[in-house]
Amino acid sequence: MQPRSALLVGASGLVGGHLLRLLAHDEAYDRVTVLVRKPLSFRHPKLEETAIEFDELEKHKALFRAHDLFCCLGTTIKVAGSEEAFRKVDFTYVTQAASFASMNGVEQFLVISSIGADKNSRAFYMRVKGEVEQAVSKLPFKAVQIFRPSVLIGDRKESRSNETFAIAVMKLISFAFVGRLRRYRTIEAKRVAQAMLSVAKQQNTGVAIYESERIQILGQV
Repeated sequence: MQPRSALLVGASGLVGGHLLRLLAHDEAYDRVTVLVRKPLSFRHPKLEETAIEFDELEKHKALFRAHDLFCCLGTTIKVAGSEEAFRKVDFTYVTQAASFASMNGVEQFLVISSIGADKNSRAFYMRVKGEVEQAVSKLPFKAVQIFRPSVLIGDRKESRSNETFAIAVMKLISFAFVGRLRRYRTIEAKRVAQAMLSVAKQQNTGVAIYESERIQILGQV
């Protein structure tokens, strides 16, 4: 397989940080472009880092060029401060990035969504995620890969005390999630990153959705 180029947005996040390192060290990719707000501490010869303002993505649309675009953008309503601010990050930024990438000939779009994503959901968070999935699936990529992980675990840069407590509880009781509940077990962020990379290298076509239980399997190394 000929070396490919990767474009990563959301590299400072929990999954994005792991994915950045995986891409940099994987021989399948000879160039990794990262679009960030602030400079990253990670350095690698094949890494090309560009600082941009996500509120002005239109000005940077020419940068959305690569074989594969990995989108790990995301926040929470609490961190964003409001539903409107959350939607700007999780819907507007993501769909704009996908749209520009599609126009520039990117072949494959891989994006993190969420377990329970549903455009018809009464829950705002799940509804936005479902709307994102619907929007990007309509774009003319050769492949759209949608990942729906359950509760992510890993070392976060920012402090989220309430969320940290909830995750700790989830980890303790995950063993009891069997049968249909198995899909709600916590999942390590690095495993999601590995699953995204594994799927990308398969170069499948069409739209595919990977639920958390499937991600657990794909992310095994």
